[in-house]
Amino acid sequence: MLTKSEEEPILDAHFHLLKDRDELMAFYDFPAEHWVHLRTGNPIESSFSKIRLRHRKTKGSGSRRTSLAMMFKLAENASKTCKRLKGFDKLEFVVKGDIFKDGELQQDAA
Repeated sequence: MLTKSEEEPILDAHFHLLKDRDELMAFYDFPAEHWVHLRTGNPIESSFSKIRLRHRKTKGSGSRRTSLAMMFKLAENASKTCKRLKGFDKLEFVVKGDIFKDGELQQDAA
């Protein structure tokens, strides 16, 4: 049996899970092949990790212009090794707004 002080955080967490259920389950409204890409914490930040690392190692690059040139070249080089999105052929359905349930395209939406 839980005491009142132990029960409160559990009930609070339960309330928040119920309140945010739709947002938490939105993950499953996309094709299953895309799930691996959706799990990343911040895809924008990870794209710039090479630039951020190099900028720190060089302690800046002098002027704003040289920093921008270096960042552009690093981004250009990083784009050559970018992985293709798994299930890229299903992006058309996502953009059109077709319905996916548990990662599968619903037949009536296709």
